[in-house]
Amino acid sequence: MTNVAAPGERAATSGAVASPVDDTYKWKAFIAIGIAFVTQVTSMSMVFVALSSIADDYDVTLRAVAWVVVAQALTISALMMPMGRLADIIGWKRVHLGGLALFGVGALLTALAPTFAILIVARIVMATGAAMGQAVGTAMVVSVFPPEERGTAIGSQTTAVSIGGASGPIIGGFMLQAFPWESLFWVLIPPVVIAFVAGYFILDDRRLNQRRAGERPPFDVVGATLSAVGIALLVITINNPLRVAWLSPLILGSLAVVVVLMAAFTWWELHHRAPMLDLRMFHDAVLSMAVIARFLGFLGTTVTLLLMPIYLISVRQLEEAAAGGILFLTSLGMGIAAQGSGRLSDRFGPRRFSLIGFGIMVFTAFLLALIGQRTPFPLIMAVLFVNGLSMGLWNVPNNTMIMSTVPAAQLGVVGALSNLTRNVGNVVGQAVASGVVVAVMTSQGLDVPLSKLADTPGAAGAFMDGWRLAYLLATAYVGMALVMTFLTRPKRQGYRTD
Repeated sequence: MTNVAAPGERAATSGAVASPVDDTYKWKAFIAIGIAFVTQVTSMSMVFVALSSIADDYDVTLRAVAWVVVAQALTISALMMPMGRLADIIGWKRVHLGGLALFGVGALLTALAPTFAILIVARIVMATGAAMGQAVGTAMVVSVFPPEERGTAIGSQTTAVSIGGASGPIIGGFMLQAFPWESLFWVLIPPVVIAFVAGYFILDDRRLNQRRAGERPPFDVVGATLSAVGIALLVITINNPLRVAWLSPLILGSLAVVVVLMAAFTWWELHHRAPMLDLRMFHDAVLSMAVIARFLGFLGTTVTLLLMPIYLISVRQLEEAAAGGILFLTSLGMGIAAQGSGRLSDRFGPRRFSLIGFGIMVFTAFLLALIGQRTPFPLIMAVLFVNGLSMGLWNVPNNTMIMSTVPAAQLGVVGALSNLTRNVGNVVGQAVASGVVVAVMTSQGLDVPLSKLADTPGAAGAFMDGWRLAYLLATAYVGMALVMTFLTRPKRQGYRTD
């Protein structure tokens, strides 16, 4: 084992203020931030359980109802990094509180949406608030913990996310037994208010910003616009809402525009005196490889989030509450593994735990590809729990590697980049998985509403054919993430390297 520079030494060289961390305050601040994490993730995870009900209510197909999820993830992905940079300039607390307020308004509008089109607009409003919160959440948590506890901080954040992920299916499942799907959004209002009040009175700008130094640069409007438009157009193109041929001039033209926008973004960021994202950071091989592995990991992870609720409710005909209980196991496993992997990463380094996590996920993704219409539920539950463990094992160490490669003054935008990578992976993964399943079903003449999967002859079988192909792709994604992590060797932390 090789000893390297201590985290405190790196912080000092980055121009950070080396002030002591208040152990009492760090956990108070984490609770205030954690309430927001739990609430926002709960809203995302319980929507998956409600997709079938929403599809039935508006009489739409799998392709259409997927936009309830994709529209939110698309908006978050487009706005995440600009919001992270804006927060570095005007203050993390201000953006955090503004995001909570907007998220609450969006939840209210979603509950009241009279048409499917208005529902999608309301989800975009919610997503804008969520983007503001996610853009600063990681940076705020990391800033109130000492550098040598970065894994613990990110592990605690991931545990909060897991609680939200676990609560969503359970709350959603039980509520849908007695109430319409709109009630899922009404119940978000009280915790949003609590999170706002807690954040307003507990979070202290001076303590949150104790590792940020130097003058506040101007906001890079051009860079923010280019990145947001490019990411949005990419995701829309991948989702192919007009259902045109993949080699059609429209699709190829859209991809060409995305390439032009990203090239313009790269040129602008490299020449701007205060870029939204300093692309020179990617000269660090650890950062580059960890970001790529993160994208691939979530590309594979999100397949389960999208397809498993549909499989349990629409194919296996389970009640929403029972399906929520089964889906809970994935988040439970992730929460358990996140705390352990975070603390162990602080002591031994993150690489080995990322490798173990990705390795296990390759195995579980392949097992999920083999599931059929009559696979015993106990076997499915066991695989989902182990799959959740693997997510917690690789997610926290991977994020620790990303956040540990940059100086403290860039924590906001890099925290947003890390979350953006996760969200783009989710968006693209959901779009590909949905597209694969729809393509397989359409090729068999069975593109039917979700409510008719079990009753239409051959529809469930066609869905499962698409399911298998989607999970084989997920296995390949995670396998590539495993390779990328194997090639990543952190050298800048106070822990021992592998």
